[in-house]
Amino acid sequence: MTYEEISFKIPIESSDYLNCSDFVINSVEEIIKDSIKNGMNKIIINTNLKKGLPMENINKIAGPFVEAWAQEIFNFVLEDENNKYNLVSVEDGERLNMADVILQFKRVKKSTFQPSVITGNIDVKATSEDIEGSGKSPNITSFKRIRNAYIEDPDYIFIILSLKHKVYSERNYKTNTLDGVMEVVNFHAYDLKLISEKDISYNPALGTGQLQVRDIHYVDIVKKYRNCWEFCQILDKKFISSKKGFLEWLRLAIENEWIKNIDNFYTFFIEENLESKPEWKSLAKRNGWL
Repeated sequence: MTYEEISFKIPIESSDYLNCSDFVINSVEEIIKDSIKNGMNKIIINTNLKKGLPMENINKIAGPFVEAWAQEIFNFVLEDENNKYNLVSVEDGERLNMADVILQFKRVKKSTFQPSVITGNIDVKATSEDIEGSGKSPNITSFKRIRNAYIEDPDYIFIILSLKHKVYSERNYKTNTLDGVMEVVNFHAYDLKLISEKDISYNPALGTGQLQVRDIHYVDIVKKYRNCWEFCQILDKKFISSKKGFLEWLRLAIENEWIKNIDNFYTFFIEENLESKPEWKSLAKRNGWL
C-alpha cells in the first residue's frame, strides 16, 4: 500500500479564505505597528537588583513577557468598542491550545455587503534582536493537532506573529536600581498554510512531532495560492520522510480519521502483522480488528 492509493477525506475551504486570511494578517500587523509607533511597545520590569537583569540569560524569560504584552495590546484595543481595526473579541488561548490568543474581527463581505466575523488563531513567537541565531527553527505546533484542525475546519486561520525585541536596562532614580526594559522593535505575521515548503521543517521529537519554521525572520510566502488539502499533503510528506515513516503516519491517519473506509485497512493490518505492535493494539481493538 502506498500513500497515493489511499482514499482521503479532503478538506475544502471557502472561496473567500484568502481574503479572510489577508484581513486578519493586515489587522494584526496594523495593531502591532500602531502600538510601536505610539510608544506602547515597552515592558518595564522593576527589581531590587542594583546591577539590573542578568542579561546573559534574559532570553529565557523574555519570550513569555513579550507574548503577554501582545495579549494585553489586543485587549487594550478591544476596550474601544469602535476601534478602527474592527476587533470584536479577544480570548487568551488555554494551556495546550495551539494559539496564544484567539481574535475575532468584524468584516463586511464585498460580494454580499453582509457583515461577518472572522476568527484568527494567533501563535506569538518572541525572538531577540540581541542574540545571534534567535528565531531559528522555533516549534510552531504539533503535526497531529494542526492536521486535525484543518480536517475539522478547512477555514481554520492559523497565524504566526513574530515579535522581535531587544532588552536593556534603565536607571530608576526613585529606587536607585536598574529597571529591565523589553522593547518590541519589529514584527511579521504569516499564515502557516501559505509559508513556502522549504521554510517549513518537521522535527519528529515530542509526541507526533513538531512543525518548525527554519528562520522566522526570513520567510517566503507562496506566490500561487495553496489550498488546505495541498498543505495537508505537504505535512504528510514531511512526516512520512522522517524516521517516523509511513506506517506510523498510517496509524495516525486511521486513529484520527483522516481517511475514508477505515475498515478496508483490516486486511493490510493482518498482512503486515501489525497486531504484534503495541502502538497498533488499542487502535485495532477500537475498530474491532482484534
